[in-house]
Amino acid sequence: MATETSRIGKRGTFVIPAKLRRRFGMEEGTEVIAEETPDGILIRPAMTVPIEVYSAERRAEFLLSNAVDSEDYRRASEEVRRMGLDPDAIPHHRTEDA
Repeated sequence: MATETSRIGKRGTFVIPAKLRRRFGMEEGTEVIAEETPDGILIRPAMTVPIEVYSAERRAEFLLSNAVDSEDYRRASEEVRRMGLDPDAIPHHRTEDA
């Protein structure tokens, strides 16, 4: 395990030594996680995954498109109506069995 020293600068900035940045693939703009541990502060690269926030229409599309048979499609349609939407107005793929 490599050990390097650095100093805390103005506004709490901390420079990670180049050798460690290269080793862990960290470059300008890399997001990091700083977490408290019993031994001190652990700073490690973070992985950010974009998420999609689904609208009511998109959720309705999922419900209707994923129905496996006619009974399931009927239940999905009822759920879409409870969401305040018209199932016929939602673009979706309906299987032959549904």
